[in-house]
Amino acid sequence: MVVFGGLLAVIGLATLVFRDADVVGIPAAGVGVTLLVLGAVAAGVGFLRRAARKRKAARGEPVPVGDVFERAAALPRLLKAAKAEGYAGLPGSRKALWALALVYLISPIDILPEFLPVIGVTDDAGVAVWLLTSVSTATGLYLRHERERRGLPPG
Repeated sequence: MVVFGGLLAVIGLATLVFRDADVVGIPAAGVGVTLLVLGAVAAGVGFLRRAARKRKAARGEPVPVGDVFERAAALPRLLKAAKAEGYAGLPGSRKALWALALVYLISPIDILPEFLPVIGVTDDAGVAVWLLTSVSTATGLYLRHERERRGLPPG
């Protein structure tokens, strides 16, 4: 998130410095300032999330483990454990929200239509980011659960 925010801020700054003409009918200064502000907000949120993660670890709360590939491989096992074993780390409401998010992403009906420049895809992007983050966190916690159950160190 911090890197993404920094990238947005750099693109916004470059737009302010090097772009003279309008961008999709919007003045270049407006686009540059918007990207700069969005980048700063995204970087700030990233820093806040890092601090929250450190506080959780310091309190002894479980934090997700594993890299992206381990978590992706653990998703089928997580769903199977939630169904068969009744794994408590994945409530039915979370699975229902995941299903709704998938339906929303696939559906041609959107809250913000795609023909609106830039903001038309933000609703889909927001849902996709939430879905990927939620699935990644749940599978990371499941990996931790698997490792603890086998007597391995979580990290």
